[in-house]
Amino acid sequence: MKRFWTEVTVADGGVLLDGRPVRTPGRLPLVLPTAALADAVAAEWRAVEGDIDPRAMRLTGLANAAIERIAPAPGVFAAGLASYAETDLLCYRADEPAELVARQAEMWDPPLDWARGRYDVHFTLATGIIHQAQPAATVARLAEAVAAQDAWVLAALSPIVTLTGSLVLSLALVEDAIAPGAAWDAAELDATWQAERWGQDALAAEALAARRMEYDAAVAFLRLTDQRMRTR
Repeated sequence: MKRFWTEVTVADGGVLLDGRPVRTPGRLPLVLPTAALADAVAAEWRAVEGDIDPRAMRLTGLANAAIERIAPAPGVFAAGLASYAETDLLCYRADEPAELVARQAEMWDPPLDWARGRYDVHFTLATGIIHQAQPAATVARLAEAVAAQDAWVLAALSPIVTLTGSLVLSLALVEDAIAPGAAWDAAELDATWQAERWGQDALAAEALAARRMEYDAAVAFLRLTDQRMRTR
């Protein structure tokens, strides 16, 4: 589809193209929960030149997902994300070399300590990649924390959790307990370590940049849907 509109405006939480409201692919009203998110989504539509490229409209895509995929059954969607509590990246540590072990402890222990205090949970740490079950109470309490989020936050959490591999880092982002850059660095620690020692080829760098763009868009969406900004 090519751009067919001249003017993009915002009214009543929705985005209008030449006065006509934008709808989701399933023809549901695209009504955003905050004025800030509505303005950001409108900016994506204003930036379109020629063909519409959904990959360049990440906020619009996340909004569509919140309305169409998540809002009808948020509990089911939340349960899928909560399953990451059983295999959280931060719980799987290297046993050597000593420098990597120390760096993991430096970057991964603080968010785990935050989660312990915030949710009254315990974590079982393991070395290597063999699955290590987490305490049932930990999994249940983190699942409750995810289930407490609405469709808009869950839409942002989905790419953040899958990209970082860490439910703990993702929940810390939701509660402003960690900066987005610090969370990303923690999630990419092992890859960064390998690149420092063996270098990074062009394809890996391109893939990393694509993942970072997706992550940054999800974090922006999360911030723009902040409950404190909502008026409806």
